[in-house]
Amino acid sequence: MKNEMRHWLAQWLTSMEMPTKGDDPLTVVILAVIAMVTALLVYGIFMRVLVRGARKVIERNTAWVVPVRQYRVLEKLAQIAPVVVLDLFTPMVLSLWPVWQDLVSRGLELVMLVMSLRVVFAVLDIVRALIAIRPEGRRLPVQSIAQLTKLFLFIVGLILFVGILLDKSPLYLLSGLGVATGLVMLVFRDTILGFVAGIQLAANRLVSPGDWIEMAKYGADGEVLEVTLTTVKVQNWDKTITMIPAYALTTDAFRNWRGMQESGGRRIKRSVYLDVNSVAFVDETLMAKLKEIRLLAPYLAQKQAELTEANAGREDLSMPVNGRRLTNLGCLRAYLEAYLRANPHLTPEMTMMVRQLAPSELGLPMEIYCFTNDTRWTVYEGIQADIFDHLLAILPEFGLKPMQRPTGQDLARAGAYSS
Repeated sequence: MKNEMRHWLAQWLTSMEMPTKGDDPLTVVILAVIAMVTALLVYGIFMRVLVRGARKVIERNTAWVVPVRQYRVLEKLAQIAPVVVLDLFTPMVLSLWPVWQDLVSRGLELVMLVMSLRVVFAVLDIVRALIAIRPEGRRLPVQSIAQLTKLFLFIVGLILFVGILLDKSPLYLLSGLGVATGLVMLVFRDTILGFVAGIQLAANRLVSPGDWIEMAKYGADGEVLEVTLTTVKVQNWDKTITMIPAYALTTDAFRNWRGMQESGGRRIKRSVYLDVNSVAFVDETLMAKLKEIRLLAPYLAQKQAELTEANAGREDLSMPVNGRRLTNLGCLRAYLEAYLRANPHLTPEMTMMVRQLAPSELGLPMEIYCFTNDTRWTVYEGIQADIFDHLLAILPEFGLKPMQRPTGQDLARAGAYSS
């Protein structure tokens, strides 16, 4: 191919009545000037025709515009043209100096090889960027595959580079590559492990860019920005960056909150400790007060009918333990269940309950278990705070008191009372 192009170039120079071989210094200078001018003209034509023309076509598809401009693949491709022209002119210009002709030819071939790799790498980056834009592309290890392809092409390019530099066949160099396999495995250990881990992460959909993951071992708690061949880049909620080895995600435990984000509901699971000494039966005064609570009225009407039927025929009901009675704690639990179901910020399709946990020295835990219908962190925290603000505020209406460890003021007040 190269010989045919040189033959065509020689015929063109002959038709233009120009020298085709540097037999003397003056002819060498003339051919060198012609070569430089031709290379510049070819570069200018490629930039005007190829680059500008291709840009007009690409700009019709807006998704291609940013990646093509960012990685400058057209400009890098146009830069190869003048080098090819100079390589075609080299035998003509340096025909009197075979050694220099060989050195310059090899140098230009090496430059073309490096430029070609740059073009291929830019194309890979564009493909990766275009795939990453699509929603389904987020679930593919595009970054890892692109990096592995670049690594393979770099190794091939390095072999070709050394072959051109030493004027040896690439097959000659490949024959000795098996000896260095152990060294390659050692040098690229993290890369190989990372690639295998990248395949596992993608196949099992363990982690993808945009996921919220939590990995205490590496101090990671935030959004995944990038999954590469060897590392996973996480931006923590405090805006710091944590780099996690890709293979660590397949060997160590971590938490991925994607399921919560995709479900559309985020769990609230929090308790308020109540003073056990404030738990009591509902008397007539408290009953009259509770009946004024709109959300609790249906429950009280139903329970009073059940209790009247259950206590019919029982004697000596002056003692509360001789019959069934309502408690302020049970009424609070019924009210909270009705309050949660009436809350427009909670998801009724998911688990929703109010339950008592085992009492401890801190008091009796009353736990609220439900799911918000908005998974955004700030909104979730606001909904949760509103629920517990309301819960703490209504405890006196039920004759209940929250429980907490004594503070300095409590101890000081107790000392004042005792004295």
